[in-house]
Amino acid sequence: MTEVSRLVRWERRTEMLLSLASLTYLAGYAVLVLAPDLADAWRDASLAVLLASWALFVVDYAVRWRLSGQGPGFVRRHSLDTLVMVLPLLRPLRIVRLYEAVLRRRGEPRLSLHARVMLYAGVSTLLLGFAGALAVYAEERGVPGTEMQTFGDAVWWACSTLSTVGYGDVVPITPMGRLVGVGLMACGLALLGAVTGSFSSWLIQVFSREDEQEGEEETGRPSNG
Repeated sequence: MTEVSRLVRWERRTEMLLSLASLTYLAGYAVLVLAPDLADAWRDASLAVLLASWALFVVDYAVRWRLSGQGPGFVRRHSLDTLVMVLPLLRPLRIVRLYEAVLRRRGEPRLSLHARVMLYAGVSTLLLGFAGALAVYAEERGVPGTEMQTFGDAVWWACSTLSTVGYGDVVPITPMGRLVGVGLMACGLALLGAVTGSFSSWLIQVFSREDEQEGEEETGRPSNG
């Protein structure tokens, strides 16, 4: 068995587990941020769940590096996976690959390529928005002069930032909070571009099919295309 085939088999076997670990990580982080007055035992349990989920990704990254046989080049060729491993709050994005993992077990995709792109982008936006709101709220709450008094304020800020609207009524004032904002802006532009581009391409295909059908009806014979 070649190294490539072993790597593919490993990725297929671990995809669902890692997707669930992503959500588990996000849930543990949410508990730590939103329940600061939680009993120490529960906070320790949440922290343990968070670290265990992170450890799964570190182990997965190390195994895939070993199976790839690419040496240090693996880091360069898998820059997104490296970024996800280093920045824990990006790990929930792995859940968008769960759909493909299920389909590989059951057959061909039931959704078109354009529909899947829009679906993945939508799920990614929700997860990124929630993770970003958690991260910025953890940095901003209790800071003198902050406009994020509640988690709801942080969610509103995340929505306006991801949508590239940016009302400016609620903004982060801490350096780390602003860094999170820059990341959300970049992700918002990328996701918005993916959705609008895929939707436009889908519309073009629909109109093209309608034009072909109208041409067939007018000529009374099927087109050669």
